Amino acid sequence: MRDILEQKILSLGRLASDGGDTEGVFDGIALEVFAYQYKYNAFYRQYCSMIGKEFSKVSTIGDIPFLPIQFFKNQIIKTGDWADAETVFTSSGTTGAATSRHYVRHLAFYNDISIMGFEEKYGSVAEYCVLGLLPSYLERSGSSLIAMVDMFIKRSKYPQSGFFLNNHAELAEILRGCAAQQIPTLLIGVSFGLLDFVETHTIDFPELIVMETGGMKGRRREMIRQELHQELQKGFNCPHIHSEYGMTELFSQAYSKHNGLFEPTLTMKVFTREINDPLSIMPQNGQLGVIDVVDLGNLDTCSFIATDDLGRVYPQGHFEVLGRLDNSDMRGCNLLVVG
Repeated sequence: MRDILEQKILSLGRLASDGGDTEGVFDGIALEVFAYQYKYNAFYRQYCSMIGKEFSKVSTIGDIPFLPIQFFKNQIIKTGDWADAETVFTSSGTTGAATSRHYVRHLAFYNDISIMGFEEKYGSVAEYCVLGLLPSYLERSGSSLIAMVDMFIKRSKYPQSGFFLNNHAELAEILRGCAAQQIPTLLIGVSFGLLDFVETHTIDFPELIVMETGGMKGRRREMIRQELHQELQKGFNCPHIHSEYGMTELFSQAYSKHNGLFEPTLTMKVFTREINDPLSIMPQNGQLGVIDVVDLGNLDTCSFIATDDLGRVYPQGHFEVLGRLDNSDMRGCNLLVVG
């Protein structure tokens, strides 16, 4: 059953490329994944029972219970009978704080999900020079973001692709070379790293895709997204700053091409719930709520995650991330505070 579900999930990419309607197909797969995880994930089934959401009460995607994200910090979340993980993604957290652990049964499936999502929005990753300015992530092990960007770099056809820690002069030289040669280039970086870079280097590269992953990691003061993007637009002389929404507990990502408005990828759907009623799903009309994510990529763990992020979801499924719940601890991939 698991392998059949994996093929159905990956087929969303082919359906989208053929111009098919993935909306109804997604919902059908989500219900199948729920049935699979309810049956083969004892912890998730126990949670559903505790909140009064037994299997018989779920008939639509809106009925599916979302597992609080905090359980990734103190439970081993797995669906199916498997023991050895190929790797374990871990969150950075803060000093002394518990970190999330996401057990990865098949790293190749994570890679497939990540590639399918990126290429849906940006085209073939092989056609980009991929540059990663991710110092805080490179300084530890277990980062899912590093795993994804490393895979992008390996698939790029450009030898200039690579990671950068503090070697800003080398990065500036490569960026100027890519601009001169008109090479499509993706620079993905943690916010404080990008700000550090533009403080000492100015790049004239309007076509550059600068993609910030959010978070200052305690290295700089927190900024609202608009202020951050204005600083980066000036430093790189590009009209828009892109953003990536992802976390340790999710296999799928969402991307924003401008103004912090995210588009879920094919394997992700986002809802909001009432701030004071965690079981009440809100209509997609832009009201402020707490973000719940259906992530089909989490086939081997749990695909239905109640995050601690505050946001708004709009009728077409696009969403904004506006901060975090006051009573939730800071997570390593924390985005920006509410402005």
